[in-house]
Amino acid sequence: MKNKILSLLFLVAVTSMFTVSCSKDIAVTEEDSDYVTSESLFQNEAAYKQFLAKLYMGLATSGQGGPNGAPDISGIDGGFGQYLRAYWQLNEVTTDEAIIGWADGNLPALNNQTWGSNNEFIYAMFSRGMYQVSLCNEFLRQTSDDKLNSRNVTAATRAQIVNFRAEARFLRAFSYWNLMDMFGNIPFVTENDAVGYSLPPQKDRAFMFNYIVSELNAIDGDLVASRANEYGRIDKVAGKMLLAKMYLNAQVYINQDKFAEAATALAPVLSSSYSINTSSSYAKLFMADNDVNGSQSEIIFPIRFDGINTQTWGGTTFITHASVGGSMNPSTSGVSGGWAGLRTRPELVGKFAGDPRGMFYTSGQNLSIGNVGNFTDGYAVQKYKNVKSTGGQGSDASGTFVDIDFPLFRLGDAYLMYAELAARGQGSTTQAATYVNMLRTRAGANAVTAADITLNFVLDERARELYWEGHRRQDLIRFGKYSGGTYNWQWKGNVQAGTSIDPKFNLFPIPSAAIGSNPTLQQNPGY
Repeated sequence: MKNKILSLLFLVAVTSMFTVSCSKDIAVTEEDSDYVTSESLFQNEAAYKQFLAKLYMGLATSGQGGPNGAPDISGIDGGFGQYLRAYWQLNEVTTDEAIIGWADGNLPALNNQTWGSNNEFIYAMFSRGMYQVSLCNEFLRQTSDDKLNSRNVTAATRAQIVNFRAEARFLRAFSYWNLMDMFGNIPFVTENDAVGYSLPPQKDRAFMFNYIVSELNAIDGDLVASRANEYGRIDKVAGKMLLAKMYLNAQVYINQDKFAEAATALAPVLSSSYSINTSSSYAKLFMADNDVNGSQSEIIFPIRFDGINTQTWGGTTFITHASVGGSMNPSTSGVSGGWAGLRTRPELVGKFAGDPRGMFYTSGQNLSIGNVGNFTDGYAVQKYKNVKSTGGQGSDASGTFVDIDFPLFRLGDAYLMYAELAARGQGSTTQAATYVNMLRTRAGANAVTAADITLNFVLDERARELYWEGHRRQDLIRFGKYSGGTYNWQWKGNVQAGTSIDPKFNLFPIPSAAIGSNPTLQQNPGY
């Protein structure tokens, strides 16, 4: 960056920015020059919302030039370096819910907990998370009172920016939560730190836990009311949902029981205007029109995808294509072809016992996985489909890029969080059974009673309702069934039958490339 250029926006530095809002009609427009000063850019007050859109779409797209052009982070293929793809792989492929047959680089190590600090797929998540934090910090710098005063921003725009800043702080808290959950002690930087080449200090989980909780509490008054925002943008309910997740996992993060606080944070989520569409179906939650087919009433925080305007080799395009192979007909999943990579493991299949939510393809597939690289070893999963509930495939006529929004937070998860808290003594098991049965009835599964609401049941029910939605690794760790040998699954510990693994694998290593860039970072124990 040239010294004469003042505080350049990250998105302008890569020569383009998103316009409009966080809806599916977001388009990309190229700037006239590679370098534009922030003061020039913000002469148009619409630029503030455009920058906010980039914060959201950083979760969905790889960069600024289509599926693999001008990637935001270097050192890895743009598809592999996309936020959701990295997030999904680390939280699903490393568990009993998914396995991937590809041999790209160090990808196979995710299947069997043999990863090390040089794993480029772990580096992708670390780098993408920190990049998102940097974007959010820059947005907050550019929307400070001093900046807005110097630009004579109108009162109407300033009123909107109050909400925008709260959303940016939520998105930063969300990425910090992902990083803290996966890596433990992480670099910490905010908008109050100067832009430059200083080395961000590494903060421990206790510090990050308290920081994220304080941020979520601080922004609550500035987030819009339940469902008062454009679909895809953050509201108060999303803030409370993340706060409840922080407290739910507090024993893992800070070795403290915060289940009572989790129940308090969850209460406004359960009483909000979000609702389970009982006239809809479970399958519609994961279809190409899940933003309009009734599922949107349940989805609290989605990552939005569009086959025309958010083309990426990551996200739900990756999940949908990679789970098609063998004798499967790609058109059934609304795509042009299968990538023959993702399947599930037999331990997940065994949890369904006729439950219709188990959308497995079995023809020509072996239940047991003898050869990880063979797609027909392991049942395929047909949960994500680029088809509309009214018929036809998504917007991309070629069937390459999909329209399926990914539900990071949804009310069904909140119902199961309540059930878990009830099983831990913070809630009514009778009410928990009511919530669980709303989900099971919608799916066509048998009802349960209050006596069924035990911790073991809840963990399995979370697998049945939420499989392949990015929750499993965190769930298994919270329930004490990830490391060690209490619960094994095929290829855990690089043994076909599964074996005990070291507790160090509850965290991923700080990437060696990150330590090379910031030698003050300390590696996680055991790596």
